[in-house]
Amino acid sequence: MKWTYWAVAGMALGSVTLACNNDPGAGKPRATAAQPVEVAKTPAPGAAVEYEFNGQDSKLAFVGAKVTGQHEGSFKTFSGSVRLVDHTPELSSVKVDIEMASVQVEPAKLAGHLKSPDFFDVAKYPKATFESTAVKPGGTDGATHTVTGNLTLHGTSRSISFPAKIQVSGDSVRVNAEFAINRKDFGIIYPGMPDDLINDSVLIKLNLGANRS
Repeated sequence: MKWTYWAVAGMALGSVTLACNNDPGAGKPRATAAQPVEVAKTPAPGAAVEYEFNGQDSKLAFVGAKVTGQHEGSFKTFSGSVRLVDHTPELSSVKVDIEMASVQVEPAKLAGHLKSPDFFDVAKYPKATFESTAVKPGGTDGATHTVTGNLTLHGTSRSISFPAKIQVSGDSVRVNAEFAINRKDFGIIYPGMPDDLINDSVLIKLNLGANRS
């Protein structure tokens, strides 16, 4: 009986260790979650130009992991825009709306599970949003800027900051970033199976293109 107890305990401890080691955000910047902050006032009419995200040239992806492996997914349906002021990212803002039910990942069974109350609970929280509150020059990993904004996911809003490469060229804007968030900061706490625990870290991969409206 004692052997069985310690064997089970050892397996559980081993699963926790492996789940921590199989971190999709390893080596990537980590976005620390804080209380949401007030969004800056909208620029005066005519001071900003809208650049809408192009679904054909944009991808919003993520990587999650458990003990036995990693899964890369994406969201098929999302919209948003960059309000570009004087072609200067530091004066500008970005907003994104994501349809959570549009999640795509293999296998299909996993996609269904992600939509359930264990994870995104899309019936209760159909959308996730991000709205920037500040864009500052410079950042880690060769980033051109550091973006701060309010991410609302699973009905929970947190302020996060992450490094990004922002390029303004003619009638287009590109935003590229890779950073990790902790899913538990947004109330997504499903642990996974006892012998196949899910890592708390989720890698976010942004490759967004916006064209002038």
